[in-house]
Amino acid sequence: MLYLNSFLFCGTVCLLGQIILDNTKLTPGHVTTLFVVLGTFLDLFNFYDKIVLWAGGGALVPITSFGHLLIHGALAKANDLGAMGLALGMFDLTSAGIVSAIFFSFVLAIIFKPKD
Repeated sequence: MLYLNSFLFCGTVCLLGQIILDNTKLTPGHVTTLFVVLGTFLDLFNFYDKIVLWAGGGALVPITSFGHLLIHGALAKANDLGAMGLALGMFDLTSAGIVSAIFFSFVLAIIFKPKD
């Protein structure tokens, strides 16, 4: 059942993104930002953790998870360090993904040549 829930959540996120792209003048960058902010708001109201329990790893794959992890880490550090913890905590949970994206982008940019 967890596999089905995971598929349904990821499929719904992708479906919503495609509907937004097809029916509005928003660019993929706008939609990505919208989903990150949506994940942040869902975590602020403690709803995203319930989605993770329901959908498992499927809720940790889409871009909404990035917003969830940003605010989750920031709020956890804010309890310990105050206002400074907001800035420091954002990257605790997301640093591995950010570094991986930068590293693999650099390696692929060296290997492949862009077309005109």
